[in-house]
Amino acid sequence: MKATKGERIFYAVNYVMLGAIALTCILPFIHIIALSMSERSAVDSGHVFFWPVGLDFTAYKVFFLTTPAFSAFKNSIIITLVGVALSMAGTVLAAYPLSRSYLIGRRKFVLAMVFTMLFSGGLIPTYLVVKNLSLIDSYWSLWLTGFISTYNMLLMKSYFENIPHEVEEAARIDGCSDVSLLIRIILPLSLPMLATLALFYGINYWNAFMSVLMYINKSDMQNLTVIVQAMLQKNDILNSPSLAPEEQLMVATEMVKSVGVVVMVVPMLVVYPFLQKYFVKGVMLGSVKG
Repeated sequence: MKATKGERIFYAVNYVMLGAIALTCILPFIHIIALSMSERSAVDSGHVFFWPVGLDFTAYKVFFLTTPAFSAFKNSIIITLVGVALSMAGTVLAAYPLSRSYLIGRRKFVLAMVFTMLFSGGLIPTYLVVKNLSLIDSYWSLWLTGFISTYNMLLMKSYFENIPHEVEEAARIDGCSDVSLLIRIILPLSLPMLATLALFYGINYWNAFMSVLMYINKSDMQNLTVIVQAMLQKNDILNSPSLAPEEQLMVATEMVKSVGVVVMVVPMLVVYPFLQKYFVKGVMLGSVKG
């Protein structure tokens, strides 16, 4: 159907507003990337905006020499991969039975879980529970406290409910048990929502900051987010004995800090395009039925 003049104006205004909002997010990051790859003289003189001036990667070398970036990067990957696997398993196993109409007390279970979303246990009680379980300085303190997001579980439950009942009935006539039905029929039909929630959990674990500060005291177990945040607060990054005098002269502190931000953000930007085709479809389908 052809859009009316009023609708075209409405769409044009929307595109302009959304484009402006997108630029406010994209341009600062482009500026950070340009700073990390420019010569020090251009950075000090303020001539770097959205394109590197005098391509130079010395700041990246300085960043990896002066910070425990490699071990922190490895820790972030472990926290993210294991955390996503555990959270996805927990979310599916919670959402599937709650999506079945024949589950006795289903409404009460759902209300109990929604209650935890509105009223959490609190920061200090949660910390005391983790401490009494001897999980301080263990990644299990991160995985268990972020095990299931109620919001994600509700999205998954709604998606399961939207799968036609005829599919389930046909599988049961063929002799499928509940477990077989979930693994062989429901999950393959739910790939868009599974990919979407995996991205949600992945971003959450990759950017974990407060929980790592609270529960992980050992410096060799901290993730990239904490390492980069600590680096951003320092002004003596270039005083490291591992740096040669000429290397200290070639980079500015702001350049090394820019590298930290780039290294922390790029992995998520690399993963996102592979999940983008599922992302919008998963969220839209999961939110149709509340």
